[in-house]
Amino acid sequence: MTTAIPESLQKLIQHVKDYFPEDEKLHNMFEQCFVNTYTTTLKKQADGKTFVVTGDIPAMWLRDSAAQVRPYLLAAEEDEELADLLEGVIRQQFAFILHDPYANAFNESANGRGHQTDHTDMTPHIWERKYEIDSLCYPIQLAYLFWKSTGRTVFLKESLQEVLETVIRVWRTEQDHENNSAYLFERADVRQSDTLIRQGRGGLVVPTGMTWSAFRPSDDACTYGYLVPANMFAVVVLGYAAEICEEVLQNASLKEESLKLQEEIKKGIEQYAKLEHPIYGEMYVYETDGKGGVHLMDDANVPSLLAAPYLGFQPFNDPTYLNTRDFLLSRDNPYYYEGKFANGIGSPHTPDHYIWHIALAIQGMTAVSEEEKQQILTAFKNTDGGTNFMHEGFNADCPEEFTRDWFAWANTMFSEFVLSLTGKAVKGSPLYQHLQQNTSKQA
Repeated sequence: MTTAIPESLQKLIQHVKDYFPEDEKLHNMFEQCFVNTYTTTLKKQADGKTFVVTGDIPAMWLRDSAAQVRPYLLAAEEDEELADLLEGVIRQQFAFILHDPYANAFNESANGRGHQTDHTDMTPHIWERKYEIDSLCYPIQLAYLFWKSTGRTVFLKESLQEVLETVIRVWRTEQDHENNSAYLFERADVRQSDTLIRQGRGGLVVPTGMTWSAFRPSDDACTYGYLVPANMFAVVVLGYAAEICEEVLQNASLKEESLKLQEEIKKGIEQYAKLEHPIYGEMYVYETDGKGGVHLMDDANVPSLLAAPYLGFQPFNDPTYLNTRDFLLSRDNPYYYEGKFANGIGSPHTPDHYIWHIALAIQGMTAVSEEEKQQILTAFKNTDGGTNFMHEGFNADCPEEFTRDWFAWANTMFSEFVLSLTGKAVKGSPLYQHLQQNTSKQA
């Protein structure tokens, strides 16, 4: 942990202040949120790796840790010391994936903390072993964007091939979860969303081409095992994997494996994850089991349906996405809430009428109109609960009522949204390409 803010990050803070010269509230919020991950969650290890706590829980989530540090890639282009720190995050993530690709959160050492009584194959290194597709997507995404931002390839050549082979093997196995997978998960004496039904196997699914997920990025159990936004994310990172295999690893066979699996999952999404809605037209479903069961909803956590173009699955103006977006930002989505201080998407993970700052950030970064972006910015400034920090969920009628007062992922997502308003995004990201296209159109 460190409190000295690097000059490279201070430059980005000053850039935002200069862009919004009269907005002192925004200045304070951005400065506080942007450095929160850097000053409170990064722990350099003796072996050069970097452990990243999620905030108020002393464990490292593969998903959260990648999202927490991603905007720092903007500074890592010119800051070698910061780049070393971020490379350490990726090295740590790779080591955890190779330890157990089915686990979602890990301990700093083999200290046996966390959910050790869960009925699954726990080890002292694992905090929690909820299998989530996105836990394997995020480290690949971060490694790809790190490469695009810094040009560094040495660490990719050391272990990425083994990581990709492991991820592809798991995703292949989980294309037919019922017949091929040994993964089980049960937790005693908890709400249904914290465990899997059918003696830990989860709800019955049939093969579709998509790959199965036990849990959502909220860490809640899937109702139907094919979590569509997570499969969308898998399609994107398999494309990243193929590009790295060609340009860095020079591994043609692994490239072909990546592209073949990518195509199978994509076809599965097109065939099983779309429907014709009587009001919204052709749109995506959140989950399906491949045999008729579907869930029409969205959850604030990313990957979400709302985040599909932000993640890179499709263009920001894709008609099916825009139809889906209209549904998601309406009362027809059971987790969309409207209140005195904000309207937005929440999660079954938190109380009713609680909106998530992460969802507001995604809404802002996928907005097609400047008016909507400004509405989101205003909502952020009105819902920090007087803390200048973002939170997990907040009461849409009383933002002082919120969950998790230290939630670094939300602070980072807010920062990423604000930076995007100034025209800045991580090099190589879908958002970067989108902003570049908009700039060229205006020119």
